Amino acid sequence: MLVLKFGGTSVGTSQAVSQLISVIKEPSHAGKVGVIVVSALSGITDALINAAKNAVVERGSSGAVAEALAGMKRRHLELAAAFLSGREQKAAGEEIENTFAELSRLLDGIALLGELSSRSMDSIVSYGERLSAPLIARFLCASGVSAEYLDSRQLIVTDNSYGAARVNTGKTYKKIKKNVNAGILYVASGFVARAEDGSVTTLGRGGSDLTAALYGAALDAETVEIWTDVDGILTADPKLVKNAFRIDSLSYEEAMELSHFGAKVLHPPTVRPALEKGIPIVVKNTFNPSCPGTRISKDAERGEYPIRGISSLSRVTLVCLQGSGMVGVAGFSSRLFGALARRKISVILISQASSEYSICVAVDPKSGDDAAAALKEEFSREIAEGAVDAPTVEKDFAVIAVVGGQMKHVSGISGKVFHALGRNGINVAAIAQGSSELNISLVINRSNEAKALNSIHEAFFHATVRSVNLFLMGAGLIGGTLLEQIANHRKTLADKDKININLIGVANDKWMLFDREGLDPLKARALVNEEGGAPKTGKAGKNKKAAKSEITLESKNNEQNNLEPVNLKTFFKTMVSYNLPNACFCDCTANLEISALYAKILSASIPVVTPNKRANSGKLEYYQQLTGFSRGRGIPYLYETTV
Repeated sequence: MLVLKFGGTSVGTSQAVSQLISVIKEPSHAGKVGVIVVSALSGITDALINAAKNAVVERGSSGAVAEALAGMKRRHLELAAAFLSGREQKAAGEEIENTFAELSRLLDGIALLGELSSRSMDSIVSYGERLSAPLIARFLCASGVSAEYLDSRQLIVTDNSYGAARVNTGKTYKKIKKNVNAGILYVASGFVARAEDGSVTTLGRGGSDLTAALYGAALDAETVEIWTDVDGILTADPKLVKNAFRIDSLSYEEAMELSHFGAKVLHPPTVRPALEKGIPIVVKNTFNPSCPGTRISKDAERGEYPIRGISSLSRVTLVCLQGSGMVGVAGFSSRLFGALARRKISVILISQASSEYSICVAVDPKSGDDAAAALKEEFSREIAEGAVDAPTVEKDFAVIAVVGGQMKHVSGISGKVFHALGRNGINVAAIAQGSSELNISLVINRSNEAKALNSIHEAFFHATVRSVNLFLMGAGLIGGTLLEQIANHRKTLADKDKININLIGVANDKWMLFDREGLDPLKARALVNEEGGAPKTGKAGKNKKAAKSEITLESKNNEQNNLEPVNLKTFFKTMVSYNLPNACFCDCTANLEISALYAKILSASIPVVTPNKRANSGKLEYYQQLTGFSRGRGIPYLYETTV
């Protein structure tokens, strides 16, 4: 038997629902699926949260609340009309109307009280799945697949931790086994559950994955399939790392590590029920069902690379405690974690000096000040005596996690990670590595998150090909010829030298042009030179007129490709603000003002390449500053010989 879960994007539109029905009917699933777990329609959970908050503000279900309810109701009615007709459509419409009437009364009650408790919020957000699951069951029946709606609130038992309730697996499994019969296809509501006192609870955002795993574990399913809108779990977040690719297989432990540190495809607690029963989880794409996806199992195949993937948490706060009074004192860490636990503050990462002089914990930003207050209270005597400093709170950090079972006992992995970060000028604030050697976690400044992910990803997964993000100053004879060479030799550079050159910014003495996605070298040269009135001499002047007409037509419809009047301060500010990995500044001018900025560019961890003789034929102290900084920090400063 199979258990399938479909996320919000897989049930959010009529096209998506059609895909869902096709998946259920295909030969690999027909007659084999016991339970389908569905999320709310995409965007509905957020809309319900906003409606609840607005009800408190507006003190009634009018205005924004009424408008939100009407919009949500319309979406469900339109979806019903796309698959149902006659009596079935009428019955579904009445059910939707009644459910929204009930929801409206609940919001009126919240408005009347002027208070929104976590218990009330769970009741409100549960309506998303309570609406979607019965609809999907009706749609399957209308398409010829017999299905029954299953209300997970009647089967999944939790505690009263509203918003992220803990499941009582023993009682839950008993109820599922008793109420789920073989030979019937059930469509179950994901995310929702009920506490033992009868109140509605939810399993946390992404909790529908956990719902599916619970059904799978209780029913001893052959496989649990998580259907979403991507081809599986990728080596990194594709929104931040463009060349991230699908991972074929993962171990349970690797999947838990990646999901804990931000891999959004899988809800972190999902893996545990499957792990305990040894049930494989397969993550697949509803919109590309032929793709094999990612298989998570105990016996995951050995990967081609030493690591499986890189994940990140975008927002964390560091809370640090230090002082000589901590050294050699037994029970100090126990007191620290006890103080945090009493305030229900979850610790994401721990970093402690071997000297025991300091200890840092990473927590959710919302808990940072509360964590510091808890430690200040717990160690008030030591702080008053001067044995321990008052706790410090540092914000705007991110955690980068490098994960892979094959890292164990392999030397050089950590070195490769830190080399990639150091080469790109990324400072590490804290480090944590488990004794299992499954995960290396690093805390860095949040502004460097994308840069760090790309640097590490390239170091491990594209080690044979290096990308260079180029910013070029000067597009005349020398710079223009360079652009022509880059354009004409891109394939050779990639195939033979394993270098991909991405032109990100270019400027001459009149104009400058930027595009984070990359510029066409010849078109960019033509545009800045023609618009800037540069002389058409040498190789750089050939065929400019044709190139100009092509690029100016494009730039009218592309704001990223619009020319700006050149401004050195803005050029360098933009170059630094893009914060790209493997950035490089090339100066093809003879401008003294530009060469005077080399030190600042190198200090931003951007290498400088130049035939400009000004910096090397001026003051010896400046030349020594540049070369010394380059050697000390490992940031290349490359130039032609000057006599």
